[in-house]
Amino acid sequence: MMDASVKRLFASYESFFNRFLQGEPDMTEAGELYAPEFIAASPTGVMTGRNDEEFRDNLIRGYDHYRAIGTRQMQVRDVRISPIEDLHCVAHVGWTATYLRRDGTDVDIDFEVHYLVQVLGGAAKVFGWVAGDENALLKQHGII
Repeated sequence: MMDASVKRLFASYESFFNRFLQGEPDMTEAGELYAPEFIAASPTGVMTGRNDEEFRDNLIRGYDHYRAIGTRQMQVRDVRISPIEDLHCVAHVGWTATYLRRDGTDVDIDFEVHYLVQVLGGAAKVFGWVAGDENALLKQHGII
């Protein structure tokens, strides 16, 4: 049951992300992907937050940034699940992002994000994530 719920969550996440890139955001749907509180870690540090209006405003700014740097599509390549116990897991999600470079060529970039997921009543929600150095990867591929 956990595997199916988590895979549905990331299919929804992928769909939401791509609709947002096309200028069709549904902020209610965005809020449904995340737990009421969350934690995030990246090379810039660790932060905590709440799934509230400020978070949704930050999502809008973030997705606007992705569009501005030429992000065309995000695709889930793979979801590998490491159960922690019956209601929690780490979902290792392999993504492929397609970008339009400044020179007019497309480039696909593969990366992985590790999401902390809680499954309650059959519904999976992200309550945390650990990501690598996105800016370094984008610089390496000539996106920024």
